Amino acid sequence: MAVIQHEELVTMQSELTIGEAEQAARSLPGHRVEILQGRLTGTPPADVAHALALSWLGEEFGARARGVGLRLVQAVGIWLPTGPDDYAIPDLSVVEADIRDAHVMKNCYAPHVFRMVLEVTSTNWADDLGPKVEDYAQAGIPVYVVADRKHDQVLVCTDPRGGEYRNRTPHKRGMSFTVPDVVGVEMEISVDRLLDGDEDRSPGT
Repeated sequence: MAVIQHEELVTMQSELTIGEAEQAARSLPGHRVEILQGRLTGTPPADVAHALALSWLGEEFGARARGVGLRLVQAVGIWLPTGPDDYAIPDLSVVEADIRDAHVMKNCYAPHVFRMVLEVTSTNWADDLGPKVEDYAQAGIPVYVVADRKHDQVLVCTDPRGGEYRNRTPHKRGMSFTVPDVVGVEMEISVDRLLDGDEDRSPGT
């Protein structure tokens, strides 16, 4: 079994099953283990900025989602159509209130109950900007947002058709973007806040 040390990301390429993913997760406590296009990936625990960004969004966005009959959840698995045992665990998701009825297996749920998924990049940034864009589009997730800390921008992907997102819009620092109407939640999100997790962060800190 491959072992992840410190900030390294180790992947295993083979015909993998969710059982093997669970074994890897037990061997790597605190890591997020996923199967993307038949490839097992493990990501180390998040840093503080990553965690603060999710906490802030959960506080600000969660109440709005509940107000329109939706829910905001963290680290809930999506069963993907890209392979027999493929699944991803987004950092944050906006889901239908009846998500429990869409349970597939283990802690994974059918993609049709997901309105939006969001990833904040860490050492696995290439997965967030590569396979996951393809996988979420093929799954028909209406909106995929990537807080791309590697390239210092937020990427908003919408309109999944034919296995790809027809619209991919980058938003730079100093900008904000409005949550797409298809999600059903009205909110304007600051790019800086989503990247930093702290609105009072000063340059160089």
